Amino acid sequence: MSVSAYRIDNKNIKEQEQLLYDYLLARVRNDTPDNLLEDFRELFIEGRSFKEAHVYAALESLVKAKEAEERFNFCFNRCCHILINRWQMQLDYQYAIPELINLLDNLAPGRQGVSTTSNRLRILIKDFTLSDHYVKLERLARIIDDKDKNSNSIGTLINRYPYLYDHCLLSDGSSEEHQQTVRQIKRKIEKEYEINLSRYVTYQVRLAKLSQQSSTSSGSMGLIQPVSNPTLLSDRELSRSMKQYVGRVEGGYSYKSLSQNFITHSSYTSNYQTFKNDLYDYLVSSFENRRGKFPQKLYTVLQNTLPDCNSQKPTEFLMLRTSSQLLNYLVVESSQNPQHYVFIDLISNMGVTHTIGLLLKIVLICKKVKPYLEKRFSILFNHYEGFSRDGAPWLVKTLENLQLAFSLNFGKVDISSLQQLKYN
Repeated sequence: MSVSAYRIDNKNIKEQEQLLYDYLLARVRNDTPDNLLEDFRELFIEGRSFKEAHVYAALESLVKAKEAEERFNFCFNRCCHILINRWQMQLDYQYAIPELINLLDNLAPGRQGVSTTSNRLRILIKDFTLSDHYVKLERLARIIDDKDKNSNSIGTLINRYPYLYDHCLLSDGSSEEHQQTVRQIKRKIEKEYEINLSRYVTYQVRLAKLSQQSSTSSGSMGLIQPVSNPTLLSDRELSRSMKQYVGRVEGGYSYKSLSQNFITHSSYTSNYQTFKNDLYDYLVSSFENRRGKFPQKLYTVLQNTLPDCNSQKPTEFLMLRTSSQLLNYLVVESSQNPQHYVFIDLISNMGVTHTIGLLLKIVLICKKVKPYLEKRFSILFNHYEGFSRDGAPWLVKTLENLQLAFSLNFGKVDISSLQQLKYN
């Protein structure tokens, strides 16, 4: 094919894709989810014909195009999200989102060598269900549907951790509409969690006050409306974690106070080498044994970080690079190299609460690295998504503790009541 012919063909494919997008956009604005689901099934799943001949012709052109295998996944994913983005905005329509994804489940495999549009379409959609696009669609449906509360799979817990959404629900090619949908869902889940946590803390404060009053009868205790623990941690674990993340942990200072002191001190640091030495002291200041194996390894990692910059004045860029490399070492490097032995060792030796506290220390002095830490945990989530909760209980506890630490330090949780519980 000549270059000019390729350009014409490519332009034609884009026009057919846009025709599909425009058709679905118009339908989703004016029709019910039930009607759309039926037409979606007829057009994409059965694929034999369609009441709108020009729409079917556009789909047929895409399916039979030479680049179909390369382009179809992106196009079909966009078609799904056009419907999802609109339905997500109306509570009464959200039921249709998991039903849309269910249409793709248990799809009969296509027959190789058969060139009909319906068979070719079935092969392409079957391939789509094996793609990362489909995994993200399933996760989104799971978050919105939220009917898997009793499931034992770690993957069904994703609705609990909005800090995973950007990395577990979005791709590099996600449309602006889909990004906005995910942001809206994320804000909604964060707000619900913070409200529930604030209510739980207030409830615990009221219980504590009543229990301290010797004249209080058991009947008075019963007048307080119980509030459920909004986490998967036990009440004791939640109490201990809240105390760690907002209370005084070192020399009468909270993590937030310690981070502010470090930032102030660092502004006067003359060179990057000194900054790394100070950062090491800041991170291990609460360790009982600073001569143990981990502190020594951490010191070595820091000394080997950007050694060519040692004589330079510390900058925001250097702090960000240092923090991100620390998180690579402490949690996990990448999805291509998902080994996380150091993280497991930290949890085994320090416990989940103190391990998350160490990571929180890093994020508090370099807030721009927070999305990078979220990405590290999305890698772990992807790795263990198919595991049962009993198969990786440490991960569930770390996910819960990170959600708690983020909400208390970066969210809008009312922590004034925490002071009354003597978490200071």
